[in-house]
Amino acid sequence: MGEVQAVPGLSANLKKAVLWLGETASQHPERQRADIVREAQLRFDLTPRECEFLNSNFNKITSDEPR
Repeated sequence: MGEVQAVPGLSANLKKAVLWLGETASQHPERQRADIVREAQLRFDLTPRECEFLNSNFNKITSDEPR
């Protein structure tokens, strides 16, 4: 997931959250994506705008995965 570093405009906390989300989702495929996103929002103290970014992008990317 090194490409996250190249995205301009992302805060350090949001970058950490995106990396953590990817790692956690791959290590714990049994967990619901929405739960992982909520945990990341709290763990990395994200702003409402950053939370909205995660909700729209992370869930969108993973919504096609079978559960």
